[in-house]
Amino acid sequence: MSVTELADKVGITMANISVLKNGKAKAIRLSTLEAICKVLDCQPGDILEYEDSTENTINYPKRLPFSKT
Repeated sequence: MSVTELADKVGITMANISVLKNGKAKAIRLSTLEAICKVLDCQPGDILEYEDSTENTINYPKRLPFSKT
């Protein structure tokens, strides 16, 4: 199946398919993942791969300071 056909069947733009295909996506909507799996007749684990990105992780404080006014 071509990337263009996949984009059409999933209902997302070619630009977004390209981002996913090239591994540049930071996130994916579950509805998009579900649609891709339906079209490709696969499970998420068949198309996703875990990559440790601790070098790019932002450590946020556990509690944000708020001032009461």
